[in-house]
This record gives sequence, structure tokens and C-alpha cells, in this order.
Amino acid sequence: MGLRQGGLKLNIPYVVADKDRHGNVRLYYWRKGRPKIRLRAEPGSVAFATELEAAKTASDAAAPKSAREIAPASFRALCLDYFASANFRMLDKKTQRQNRLILEDVSRSKTPKAGQERGTLPYALIEPRHVEEIRDEKLELPGAANNRVKALRRLFKWAQSAKKPGARNPAAEVAYLKMPGDGFETWTASHIERFEETHPVGSQARLCLALLLYTGVRRSDVVKLGPQHEREGWLHFTETKGSRKAGAIPKKRDIPIIEPLRQVLDASQAIIGPFAYLVTERGVPFTANGFGNKFQDWVKAAGLPVGLAAHGLRKAAATHAADNGATDRQLMALFGWETEKEANRYTKRANRKKLAGHAAPLLGFKR
Repeated sequence: MGLRQGGLKLNIPYVVADKDRHGNVRLYYWRKGRPKIRLRAEPGSVAFATELEAAKTASDAAAPKSAREIAPASFRALCLDYFASANFRMLDKKTQRQNRLILEDVSRSKTPKAGQERGTLPYALIEPRHVEEIRDEKLELPGAANNRVKALRRLFKWAQSAKKPGARNPAAEVAYLKMPGDGFETWTASHIERFEETHPVGSQARLCLALLLYTGVRRSDVVKLGPQHEREGWLHFTETKGSRKAGAIPKKRDIPIIEPLRQVLDASQAIIGPFAYLVTERGVPFTANGFGNKFQDWVKAAGLPVGLAAHGLRKAAATHAADNGATDRQLMALFGWETEKEANRYTKRANRKKLAGHAAPLLGFKR
């Protein structure tokens, strides 16, 4: 990478520059997955060349072991084979990264009794009770615990399809932990009102609220929506979720721009970017993570509970539509769901609410 050290421009592979808290520039030799090694000599000098060569040697020594150095029937070897498989590479990049991190974490974890790294154990001897142990190590974080089970199910399902010796799927017999509540908190009418009182029409926060509430899109899509997606009063775009998966068929979405959203868009022209409605101070579209951080700033400014997320507005939109009589099929079209399962959660809840309202007067006793 290109660096400058004094008046000398450096272009040395794996040499990176960091600043300490005093603003001093320090050079390091660094390769992903290995420790940083400090380089102290003057760049361009013989001493620097010697130091760099020693750093390369030390870095290679600290590199993760190759599959050939790992027992072929071990859990770690199975994971490495899986990471190299077409099945794994067909997952979208985000899912690949998440599954790799989880399985590497499980591989490094140790058994409770013998204290042995699980990666060294024969994968064919892993039983459902062992998967339960792995799951329950994250008991205080049910979502993370369930993600461990999910990643293991994927791994062992692939192992079976690849006809690995002795492969079976012990994770398939392990239940997910019951999640407290219903995932992301659904925004209430009072939450929305409080947010709108703090962030008036014309502000970026209010524009964001309107986009999420009146389209029901996910965070990954709201950061990409822009004027170029508008045609004849509709938003036409390709959904981000699942689109990066190899072989995936892009999911086209068409959402009408209803009047409340149109009014906010028209009042926000001064802050809208040319290719994205929501842009950073530098005038570029937000990343999904950067948007999430900014959204939390707006939530805090409104005095709302920390953690009230953008996805909660998607749930609020679905709840409001169901309460107003939207059918399962209508919700599926609006929110991009492929099956009725997700839509049915909202319509059943709305129907129960209506039935309870009709039934409540029947509780009165005649005297």
C-alpha cells in the first residue's frame, strides 16, 4: 500500500502505518489473521530491509496451520474443507463471514471437563449433547446461541451431502433457545410521535423515518434508495437481502410512494443526494452499519430507549397495515416475504385484537 514516511513514499506489501495517541506515525508488518509486528528502523535503510525480512519470517511462523497439519478427521479439518467448498462460497458474503467466525470460535473453544480444544476432536464423535453444550455456552445471548446451532447444522448438512466418512447431523436434533420477546422491539405510535416532535420535516432523521415507515424496507435497502428509483409514483428497486448469494435470482420490488412519504420527500430536496436519499456529511450513501449508528444517534436525541432499531419501524409498518385489514398476500407483496408464515404473524395478531374487541362486551353480567 502507498504510505509516506517523512518525504519518502513507501509502497511495500503488508506494511501499514498507524498513529499513536500522540500523533506519532508507527510502521508495522501486518497480514490478516496474524499479529502486527513493529518496524522501527528508517525506511529505505539496510536495517529496515533486515527488520522487514525478520518480520515476514515471524509473521509466517504465526500463520494459522494449514489443513495438511491438522488431523484429517477433526472438527477443524471439517470446517476448513467446508470453507473451501462450493456450498460455502455460494452463501452471500455476510453469511460466509458470520458462519466462519462462529465455526472458528467453536473450534477454538474447549470442552468443559477435559479442557480440550473442540477443533482437535473427531467430528464423527460429536453428539447432540455436545452441540447443546456449545449452544449453552452463549446462554445469556440467545441469538448468538442459536446462531451457533444454525452454523453447525449447515456444516454437518454439507458434510453429509459431501459423503464425509461417518458424517451425520447432530445439530439437527438440537432445538433453538426460545428468544425473549419478539426480536426487535416494534415501534409504538407514541415512539413515532416522540421522534417526529424532535425531528421536524426537512431534517434527515425525519426523512429516514418516513422512508422506513411508509415503505417497510430493510436497513440494507433504505441506504440504497434514491431519486433514480422513482418512476410514475412508484419505487422500483432490487432487494439487497440474498442478492449477493451465488446463483440467487434478484428480487425486484415495486412500492408505491404514498402521500405522506411524497410530502416528506418534497420537503427534503435540499438534503437528498443525487443517487441516495440518505447521505453522509461527505455526500456519499451510508453503509448499512454506518446508518445503524446514525439512526441510534437520532433515537437518543429523541429521548427514546437505546436499542430501538430501524427494523422495529418495519415491524410497526406491518402491524399497522395488518390492523387496517391487509391480507397475508398483500403484506407479502409489500414487505417482500416469500411465504405466508411471516405475514400470518401480523394478520393473526390483528384478528385476535379485533375478536377481543368484539368479545369484550360479552363479559358483562346481567343482573
